[in-house]
Amino acid sequence: MSNGEKMAGFSEANIKIKRLSQVPSLTPFLQGKRKVYSFDLLSGFSCPFANECLSKVHIIDGKRKIIDGPNTLFRCFSASQEALFTNVYNKRFDNFELVKTAANSQFDVANLLDSMLPKNTGIVRIHVGGDMFNRNYFMGWLLMAIRNPTVLFYAYTKSLNYWIDNIDIIPDNVVLTASRGGRLDHLIDKHNLREAKVVFSEKEAADLNLEIDHDDSHAADVSKRDESFALLIHGVQPKGSKASAALKTLKGKGSYGKQN
Repeated sequence: MSNGEKMAGFSEANIKIKRLSQVPSLTPFLQGKRKVYSFDLLSGFSCPFANECLSKVHIIDGKRKIIDGPNTLFRCFSASQEALFTNVYNKRFDNFELVKTAANSQFDVANLLDSMLPKNTGIVRIHVGGDMFNRNYFMGWLLMAIRNPTVLFYAYTKSLNYWIDNIDIIPDNVVLTASRGGRLDHLIDKHNLREAKVVFSEKEAADLNLEIDHDDSHAADVSKRDESFALLIHGVQPKGSKASAALKTLKGKGSYGKQN
């Protein structure tokens, strides 16, 4: 658990997400020195429908240890971050504990998030780590978008039931992507949702006729909100796994970490 001073709140974008400023359709959201932020929760614990990427960081004997789920095919990148970096774990822990106190009401969620949103926000990635852990929390983000119409909010999610139930009222400044590999994947096909699929090679993406998003430009781009895409396997993968072997091959080819 987090110790000492609480760290809850939004985080400035990492280097990859900052490159969104180079996407033409997103420049209106970043005028006047506005910035990209993310809001993150503990991976796994806040992901009720995760399956193929389910990983959680547990505190065992005072140390952080990552434990994969029974059906994990590739380890969650954000859970790996939490295992490696104390400050990342602590902030996501504090955020999750805080939003759970408001999660009985979508209005309380929206009020809480709105109170923490930096004034110079132009784009928000909802969850580098974490997911929509209940219906009120999901609806709270929609209210946030309505209250902040000049801010773009985008998210990957496996909580597809909340999306489907509200698909006709998603604000224009919210861009959602179904993250394939969860327990509700059947809803992607049934409702023809825009999706992201993790692939183990560039050839796999090509065979699926999917462009690879190296920098979140597909995920956030409002002009591509109906276009599915692929994500190359990344992060720290378990030794001896197919995911680890694929990652080694990508690094050998120079594909890992490549930007568009």
